[in-house]
Amino acid sequence: MIEARGITKTFGGRGGLLGTQPVAALRGVDFVLPSGGAVSFIGESGCGKTTLGRILCGMEQVDSGQLLVGGTDLARLPQRERAALLRRVQMVHQDPYSALNPTRTVRQVLEDPLALRARQLRRGRDWVESRAVELLGLVGLDPAYCLSLYPHTLSGGMRQRLVIARALTVDPDVLVADEAIAMIDVSLRLGILALLRQLRSELGVSVLFITHDVAAARYVGADGQLYVLYRGQVVEHGPVDAVISSPMHPYTQCLLSAIPVLRGLEEPAAEQLMPIAGLDAGHEPPGCLFADRCPNAEDDCALSRPTLRDAKEPGHRHACLHPRPRQVVAVPLAPDARPSGPP
Repeated sequence: MIEARGITKTFGGRGGLLGTQPVAALRGVDFVLPSGGAVSFIGESGCGKTTLGRILCGMEQVDSGQLLVGGTDLARLPQRERAALLRRVQMVHQDPYSALNPTRTVRQVLEDPLALRARQLRRGRDWVESRAVELLGLVGLDPAYCLSLYPHTLSGGMRQRLVIARALTVDPDVLVADEAIAMIDVSLRLGILALLRQLRSELGVSVLFITHDVAAARYVGADGQLYVLYRGQVVEHGPVDAVISSPMHPYTQCLLSAIPVLRGLEEPAAEQLMPIAGLDAGHEPPGCLFADRCPNAEDDCALSRPTLRDAKEPGHRHACLHPRPRQVVAVPLAPDARPSGPP
């Protein structure tokens, strides 16, 4: 189990579009990822999702707050013990094309980390070879076909399955899937999502799923929690279905209203939900971070920054001073409202 308490992370300004002002990537993020469970983080680019995933994998350090793995505070451990604990958390990268060494065969990609694992377990070469075959079968790849191939000869979906198999070589407790389907053909995405669900059920692996795709988050973690990040702050979280069916924060509503609707209509119309353009990441307002773009903002929103408060359903919380519940999931057209002619 992973528990985050008040995680903050700020990056110094480097010039360019954002200027030289420091940028707050995470602002007091709290969440709990239970053993065998799933937690999904959604939000627009630059909201802090990837930074959070990198912190969990030990690739970034927090500025403040606590990160507990299995009840142990990482900050209180010596470097060697911390590294051993963080090996239980493995990243599934967004880009399967750059995540694999093009000069290494599939056999080498898997057997090199397995050889290190074998020394820890005091196993021989036979175990390494059989485990590589087992892992390929587990992720849906044919060992007889794949083992001698190089990554460039595999399709995008096969490469992502190989990346997942490599993550499993160290027997992790947690997989951090950072946009794991973003660079895969649409026709292959469901297979990767189904694989993540299978690993949860068969191996008891927890999944922290980082995505822009609300439907993908719902599929991977239907029984888990959904967190909505805006400029590093959790503006809404709760059970996946509760957040999707009854979003309370205007930003969550805007995200959901941006999903194309093939059949049906939103209530009320989606045009009223589009946020005002022009995010200034270097501007730090004293009040609500979303106030400058919010279509429902009132005067006090610019003065007081809201904190998470309970919604109607248990476990569902939002950070909005003036929440306006609304249904943004499409509802069926009434019979007399359906357009005439061919569909």
